[in-house]
Amino acid sequence: MPEPISVVVGKAAPLDADDVDTDQIIPAEFLKVLQRKGLGRYLFYRWRYEGGQLTGRFVLDSPEFRDAKVLIAGRNFGIGSSRENAVWALTDFGIRCVIATSFGDIFYGNASKNGLVCVRLPEKDVLELRERARSGGLMLRVDVEKGLVETPYGATYNFEMEPHVRERLLKGLDDIQLTLERYGDAIRRYEERVPKFVIPKRDRVYPY
Repeated sequence: MPEPISVVVGKAAPLDADDVDTDQIIPAEFLKVLQRKGLGRYLFYRWRYEGGQLTGRFVLDSPEFRDAKVLIAGRNFGIGSSRENAVWALTDFGIRCVIATSFGDIFYGNASKNGLVCVRLPEKDVLELRERARSGGLMLRVDVEKGLVETPYGATYNFEMEPHVRERLLKGLDDIQLTLERYGDAIRRYEERVPKFVIPKRDRVYPY
């Protein structure tokens, strides 16, 4: 169950790429890793490593962006195959919010279930934020409840978020918790009405 998240405050890192798919976020060979903890080391693996060695040339490995919590991408972030591991890798690395023009639908849904805030802004706003982030000193405050991105230089950016996505993030709900939150009482009432099914005992055991 993810932690509730209402506000993300942290440094922003620019990712100059459109159409980043889930295989680029975490390659398929690392999907066999079953634990979420530690997946961050494989984040953007093909962009960060050569011959199994970290090159240090990727933006998130630069000293000024190593502690970034906000990633500013481009269009269609998280497209491609359904891969919840992509969200796990981002959050394990320390990313708590991705700002982009648009997102892959499945990735967007997986993000809301795992405490990763996805903010959609118009392209001109994304480009402006990404340009300001290049200095390594851009701190952003992303308010999920208000739908607002705040900057230290006074500019603010409003964003829309579906009510059920906002609810998931604010309360830290996955699919099971969301179902129980909305229909728990009805489920319990139904279970109380349904007769209990008892498996009859056999007096003899017949070979098959």
